[in-house]
Amino acid sequence: AVGSCRRRRLAPLNEDNGRFLLLAALIAAYLSAGATVFSALESPSEAAAQLRWNRTLHNFSRIFNISLPELRAFLRSYEAAMAAGIRVDALRPRWDFPGAFYFVCTVVCTIGFGMTTPATVAGKVFLIVYGLFGCAGTILFFNLFLERIISLLAFIMKACYERQLRRSGLLPPNFRRGPAVSGVGSLVGWKPSVYHVMLILGIFAIALSCCASAMYTAVEGWNYVDSLYYCFVTFSTIGFGDLVSSQKAAYQHQGLYRFGNFVFILMGVCCIYSLFNVISIVIKQILNWVLKKFECRCCPKCHKSSTRLSRRNAITPGARLRRHNIAVDADGQYDSDTEGRRLSGEMISMRELTASNKVSLAILQKQLSETANGYPRNVCINTRQNGFSAGVGALAIMNNRLAETSDSR
Repeated sequence: AVGSCRRRRLAPLNEDNGRFLLLAALIAAYLSAGATVFSALESPSEAAAQLRWNRTLHNFSRIFNISLPELRAFLRSYEAAMAAGIRVDALRPRWDFPGAFYFVCTVVCTIGFGMTTPATVAGKVFLIVYGLFGCAGTILFFNLFLERIISLLAFIMKACYERQLRRSGLLPPNFRRGPAVSGVGSLVGWKPSVYHVMLILGIFAIALSCCASAMYTAVEGWNYVDSLYYCFVTFSTIGFGDLVSSQKAAYQHQGLYRFGNFVFILMGVCCIYSLFNVISIVIKQILNWVLKKFECRCCPKCHKSSTRLSRRNAITPGARLRRHNIAVDADGQYDSDTEGRRLSGEMISMRELTASNKVSLAILQKQLSETANGYPRNVCINTRQNGFSAGVGALAIMNNRLAETSDSR
């Protein structure tokens, strides 16, 4: 039974692969459910619109004595003109500098409304090269924005947390944070909750969308629901293009409106990007919880064997090392002398036991240093991990900055 458990642990379907497959299955189910709902909601309206259009087309052909093939050819030419940016009503030029600047902003932010597209071969080739570096740089900007907004929120929440401790009497009134903990990255004893950060970002995103929608309703003439819809589609970089702001030939206070439109889109995209990454952390936690619920359970005999082994070995330095999640320096590496001893659970190597004692001593020295100085201090401990062991990108930023994810790593 123990051998079967080892084979299961060594199987290719580990926790990461299981999380990936579970997420893929959930996404497939989510897409299927969304397609079902949208099909049920929009299909009758589409069929009715198609019926009205066919009736109008035949009536127009009969009244003005125009054959249907000629009328359809004219309408195809009109559709081509619309795709090229030509409208019946006067619109601002698409490729003057403000229009081109609006276009490149939507390209690098991956919004891609589609109301303006390059028509020349040179423009299309340049767009490929331009978008390659522009999108990469913008994603980096979004990640840096995410890191700084989390740092700002953590600083504010840290101050509120300390104020709450002072009011409750758990923190001395003369406590002051020194320069060692002035940075959010140095917060050793406390980290903000991912749920609180998600709530704050959600409130800020809603407030920003409401303010932007009020501006679009007043300037563009849209109703408020359409303005909210446009804000979500734009800020989330979906960019359908059915509603596009700043497309009329002239506006009242046009320069001020264009500047406000740019600021709202930039802040909205950054905020929604940060919110999406926080929500992705929550989804990952839900997946971990589901995986624990469906975790492979061994037979009762194997459970008894593992329980008996754990009782015989009261001291488990490996578990202690994993629980504290602290690495020692090169003078105290805690690798056991043989992998067989570590996997068997029956014997404890002296090197591992010594390393456990060193870790306990390091923890004790750290606690004494914190008590003597009145605030947590950074303990610079060398690790053997490479540069990518902590992850890269937005997920790594959230894991390192928020409380719930740091414990599960």
